[in-house]
Order: sequence, then structure tokens, then C-alpha cells
Amino acid sequence: MGVATLKGVKAEENAIDGKISLKEKISYGMGDFGNGFMFDLGQLYLLKFFTDVAGIPAIAAAGIFLVSKLFAAICDPIVGSSIDYRKNIGKNGKFRPYLIYGSLILAILTVFTFISPNLSVTGKLIYAYASYMIWGIGYSFVNIPYGSLGASITQNTIERASLSSFRQAGSLGALFVTSVIVMPLIVNFANPSVGFPVVMGIMSIIGVLAFIVCFRGTKERIISQAAPSEKLSVGSVVKTFVSNKPLLVLVLMTVFTISAYNIKSAMLIYFAQYNLGNVELMAYMNFIIIGSSFIGVLFLPKLVKRFGKRKTAMIGLGISVVADTINFIAPSNVYLFTILASIAFIGISIPNGVTWAFVSDIIDYGEWTSGERKEGTTYSLFNFSRKLAQSLSGFLSGVGLAVVGYVPNVVQTVGTQIGIKALLCLYPAIALAIAMLIIGLMYKLTDKKHEQIVEELQLRHQPLE
Repeated sequence: MGVATLKGVKAEENAIDGKISLKEKISYGMGDFGNGFMFDLGQLYLLKFFTDVAGIPAIAAAGIFLVSKLFAAICDPIVGSSIDYRKNIGKNGKFRPYLIYGSLILAILTVFTFISPNLSVTGKLIYAYASYMIWGIGYSFVNIPYGSLGASITQNTIERASLSSFRQAGSLGALFVTSVIVMPLIVNFANPSVGFPVVMGIMSIIGVLAFIVCFRGTKERIISQAAPSEKLSVGSVVKTFVSNKPLLVLVLMTVFTISAYNIKSAMLIYFAQYNLGNVELMAYMNFIIIGSSFIGVLFLPKLVKRFGKRKTAMIGLGISVVADTINFIAPSNVYLFTILASIAFIGISIPNGVTWAFVSDIIDYGEWTSGERKEGTTYSLFNFSRKLAQSLSGFLSGVGLAVVGYVPNVVQTVGTQIGIKALLCLYPAIALAIAMLIIGLMYKLTDKKHEQIVEELQLRHQPLE
């Protein structure tokens, strides 16, 4: 029966035991680089665009993030399952083709989210809801296949940690570039209603090119030979979720880590403009803050090798909690703030990178317990938590601005400035402390346990005689 296996999966030898080439790791990381050139634009600038350019009230803009992200979160398991249940998989694999076609569509949709039609406030709200909800579906058809791809490249624990570090480097690289150059480019336009979509279009083109590199440079080695046997239904998706305990824990942790990360990203532009008095400082601060976070990514594989994934994540979270807490208490000095924010970003980059290795391990765990390998469904369920956290952070950012008395384009009161700083530093510190407790006390899929699972899966996948 050749390469057929007991569970309908074949795996090339180097997917489990060998090393992945540096070229392939870089190519894989370029996927998240491309991802960031469309995703980060919304996290960094869309709230600012809604409130200051489109003229949408902050509380209404918060509703856009909440509803649109919740809608996208609900769509994610549907998208992921539809990918898993594909019967006709071509020569390019199960996931890689989505990187090309999906990214082209997503680039166009990204530009449309930064267009403000000449309508009433109600009309602008309707347009904003529609464009961002459609964008969310487009993003799912790119991000879920890309996230699932990592689990099909290798099952080697150390190589997965290395792949995760390259993915995190790609993500940070995109965040670094978009944080530093977007606002300086936009302010060169006399009309920001023109500047925003033009600049976002340029960024999106870079994102598509990065996805092409990822497509060409990666290879799927752990290949599902058949769709899951159970009929696709809401029940089958829910069953995949509730039966995977490590996934449940990771989802819970991610709600706190991603909401903290995104609120940081959204609030920095307000802090630079109103607390420090110069919006263009954001570019210089991000150059240092995000640039410094590559230190965490650089040491990620070594930390995982020494401490394991769970302890490594806890170390990073602890560093970020301490730095953010001190930063909230300390005076709002641009130099001191940048130093402490850099330390916090080094810290949070570590668990963010480890997360992708967690997800790949959890996919293996799901196959071990259920007998079916559902990369797309599992990753989409994890992505559900990210979308939930993103909706929460977008909603809290908008509501938080309204609560602290933010008024666009005027000098803010002292109380409002303190409120902006609390959203930027204090909320992330609290949220990440909770995440550290969750991963430390509840996550039981250790590296040693995962190695045992992989060994058993290898035995299951031995060719039939």
C-alpha cells in the first residue's frame, strides 16, 4: 500500500526527526510579515481613522470593533472546517494555495476599510461595519491556512519553536515597519481621507509579495490523505473544541494576552499625541520599542530548549507585567517610557512567539485523542480566541477613550491623559498577570508529554504491510 497509513496521514522523515532549512524558516516567517502588512494596519490605525478622519464617535467606533470581530470569530470555525473537509488537494498542498489567492483579495479589502465615503454619520457607520466585517472573512481565509501550515511542516519540538520564532520575527518586522513609516507617509498628504487609503494600498502590496515568498519557499510534509470521517456540523466543531483541554486553556490565555497587546498598539498613537505632545513621536518610539522586541525572538529557541515552552511563556509574561506596572507609575517622560515599553515588548514577544508552537502541539494532541487530524478546525478555534480578544480590545479602547473623556483634536485634560496611560500600561499589566496564572496552573501539555504523543503517532502512521 506504499505510503498509506493507518490514519490516512503520511509524514516525510525530516518532518519529525530532521532539521528544517534556514531558507524555509525565513520563507515561513515571511507569511506573518505579509500578514502584518494588512492586519496591523487595522490594529494600529483604524480606530484613529474612524474617530479623527471619518468623524465617527469613539463609542460608536468601539461598537464596530466589537461586532465585526465577534462576527469574524464566529466565521473562523466555519472557514477552518471548510478547509479541513476539502477532498481535492492539489500539488501545492492543502494550505499554501490560500496564501496567494486569499492575500490578493485581502489587500483590496484592506484599502476599502480605510475609505470614508461622503455620507452622513449613520451612512459612514453602515459602511464601516460592512467593510470591516467583510475584511474579517477575507482575513480568515488567509490567516487560518497560514497558521495551520506550521503544523504540517514539522513535528519536531525544537524545530517548531524555531519556526515560531521566525514567525514572530516576521510579525514584529511588519509591526516595526508599519508603526514607523505609515503616519509619516500619511501626514505628507494634505487630505488624510486620501492619504490613508493610498498608504494602506502600498502596505498591502508589500503584504501580498511577502505571501508569495512564503508560498514558494515552504513545503507541507505532514499531509492529510482524506477528509475527516465525521460529517461537518456545528456539533463536530464544538466536539473538536471541548475535547481538546490544552486548546481550551490556550484560548483562555490568549483572550488576555492579545487584548493586552492590541490595546497597547491602539493607545500608543493617542499617548504620543496627547500625553507627549507630538504624534510623530510614535514612529521614533516604535522604532526602538518594536526593534528591541527582536531580542526576545532571538532568544526564544534557546529559552524553550532550556526551560520548555510553558515556563518560557511565563518568564516573558512576568517581564512584561513588571515593566508595564512601573511605566504606569513613572512620570510620562518620553525616554523613560520608551525604555520601559521596550522591556515590556521584549517580554510579550516571547509568549506571543511560543503560542504558535503551542498550537502545533495541540493539533497533534487532537489527532492523538480523536484519531483525526484537523489542522484548520483546531487553528480556527484558537483564532476564535484571538478574534474575541481583538473585539474586546477594540471595544475597550473605544469605550475607554469615551470613559476618560477623550475629545478628538483638542488638548486633553489631566484626567484624560492619565486615563490614556492607564489603557496603555495598567490594563495590559493586569491582563498579562492573569494570563501568566492561566498558563502556569492549567496548561498540562508539557514538552515531554508532546514527545510521547508524537512517538505514538509515528507508530500509528507506520505503513500497512
